[in-house]
Amino acid sequence: MSEPDAAAPAPKPAPKPAPPKDSNLRQLVDFGGLLAFGLAFLVLRLRGLSGDEALVQATWALVAGSAVAVAVGLVVEKRLALMPLLVGGFALVFGLLTLLTGDGLWVKIKVTVLNGSLAVALLGGLAMGKQPLRALLGTVIPINDRAWRILTFRYGLFFLCVAIVNELVRSEALVAWAAERAGRGDVDPADVWVSFRGVLWIASSVFGLSQIPLILRNLTSSDKPVDPMAPAEPDTAP
Repeated sequence: MSEPDAAAPAPKPAPKPAPPKDSNLRQLVDFGGLLAFGLAFLVLRLRGLSGDEALVQATWALVAGSAVAVAVGLVVEKRLALMPLLVGGFALVFGLLTLLTGDGLWVKIKVTVLNGSLAVALLGGLAMGKQPLRALLGTVIPINDRAWRILTFRYGLFFLCVAIVNELVRSEALVAWAAERAGRGDVDPADVWVSFRGVLWIASSVFGLSQIPLILRNLTSSDKPVDPMAPAEPDTAP
């Protein structure tokens, strides 16, 4: 009688998918650059510089923070996704223009140009049946096409609103008019705009978090790494 066959070895468990590359570090650097910009502006104002002068001088922190954010994205993520590259590139270009010309208009208008361009790209691409948000993020999120279309539309509208509000806040005439109506004629328009940048970072973060339920409801696979924070705010960089 032949010996019974040896029991077949138990199959090895399938390896767990690797966690997604953490983008929190780059987002932390983005916020750090914005925080450095705000603190530099505050210190310069306390030293007696006018709002416009402090804004120009504090732009050194913006340029440095943007350069570090781009470098971190390249080193940590081993690639340069389109969105962080656009954000960092716009900040560097407009920041350098501010320093070279000594005019704070450039750093203010950067928010309008960047967010307006993103709004046109997303809403225009959506109208042509494309999914530009997926290309901009450079991150694969396993959600269905319907969810991608909804995210693209929501972010397109959000960027458009940011561009419009920034144009209102950066208008010195409008700020002066509103301050006078509020009985605060001594308000410096530069102070108002820098404060708005901090509020914008918070609003962008809240908006990004509010999209997580949509992502989780529309997952197409449970065995792929998911980064629900992938569609993070585009303009967290200073």
